Amino acid sequence: MATITLKGNPFRTAGSLPVVGTQAPDFRLVNANLEDVSLASWAGRRKILTINPSLDTPVCATAARTFNQKAAALRDTVVLVVTADLPFAQKRFCTAEGLEHVVPLSMMRSRAFAKDYGVLIEDGPLAGITARAIVVLDQTDRVLHAQLVPEIAHEPDYDAALAALR
Repeated sequence: MATITLKGNPFRTAGSLPVVGTQAPDFRLVNANLEDVSLASWAGRRKILTINPSLDTPVCATAARTFNQKAAALRDTVVLVVTADLPFAQKRFCTAEGLEHVVPLSMMRSRAFAKDYGVLIEDGPLAGITARAIVVLDQTDRVLHAQLVPEIAHEPDYDAALAALR
């Protein structure tokens, strides 16, 4: 369990982020076509998981835009934007913003991903959605970098996440 804040107010998360050097937990999330996907869907590729509460918030939207821009230059890497939003809303956002280098994924069918990755907010007004975090995986799904953003209203450390891929 970790504690994060929203404008200084503390909230607890379930579990902990995956530890650097360990295998990332597999997951089942939903893509824009309402298909279930897992880590195997991107087997052999490096992955940046940018985990956000909702693309309907300014910081989450900024994170998606920033990673979309930075992902254009990354070889053999996919950026997965995981939120509690429905796939329809994610697709509408990505289309309106012209985001072509990120893959939005929804937790609409299960909160297991959020529990397994230690980002499920357990209390307060945001209970049931995710904290903000970044998890970077190599081609074999070994964790190279993990950051739980301590203040949910702040952006993640993009440079540290990208440096893990060098």
